[in-house]
Amino acid sequence: MLLLSVIPAHACPKICHCTDRNGMVVQCTSRNLESIPPNLPKDTIVLLLSSNRIRHISTEAFMDLPRLRELDLSHNSLDSVETGAFQGVSDSLRILDLSNNQLSSLPRETFSKLHARVRLSHNPWHCECSLQEVLRELRLDPETVNEVSCYTSVQEEYVGQPVIQVLDSGINFCNFHHKTTDVAMFVAMFCWFFMVTAYIVYYIKHNQEDARRHMEYLKSLPSTSHISKDYDTASSVF
Repeated sequence: MLLLSVIPAHACPKICHCTDRNGMVVQCTSRNLESIPPNLPKDTIVLLLSSNRIRHISTEAFMDLPRLRELDLSHNSLDSVETGAFQGVSDSLRILDLSNNQLSSLPRETFSKLHARVRLSHNPWHCECSLQEVLRELRLDPETVNEVSCYTSVQEEYVGQPVIQVLDSGINFCNFHHKTTDVAMFVAMFCWFFMVTAYIVYYIKHNQEDARRHMEYLKSLPSTSHISKDYDTASSVF
């Protein structure tokens, strides 16, 4: 019983190295990890997961780490982060590093209520409305803010430019989104109008053709006057 009492509820994962500094510093750097290690110590204050092969962060991935202050996920293969991924650590987290990954977009609520300073540099960002909305929800790390650039964009002219500089110049990507939607609606309405017009023209032409055939048929019938003369002749004979 005495031995069991000194074993921590969540010991350090074997693949990682842990150091107690008034809270656990868990180092799992360069371990070829494809996912976040399970059963991390509940008193973890620093979690270093850089230089692995992690591709996805699921909802509430760090829910059991209420004291987490620093999270390093840089130099992974991250291409998706679910809404609510940082739920449970939004109040405690102070540094979040997502730099040097494969992120091109994020859900709008990804960083909701997060107080951390966030690094997003060196990702292939697609500059459009949703990214603009995401950036409104967070505090970008001032040292790397100019390294968050448009890898692709709804407007080709902004490719390669720092996102913040583009937005600070007065560009609103959400306006482009609305314009694109308006153009799509206009094209759809034009196509609908064209189809209706084509049907009406076809209907009129079809009716005209039927009318012409009917008239030709009527003309081919013996006239009423001719029938009357034939009847009169027959009567006089009898």
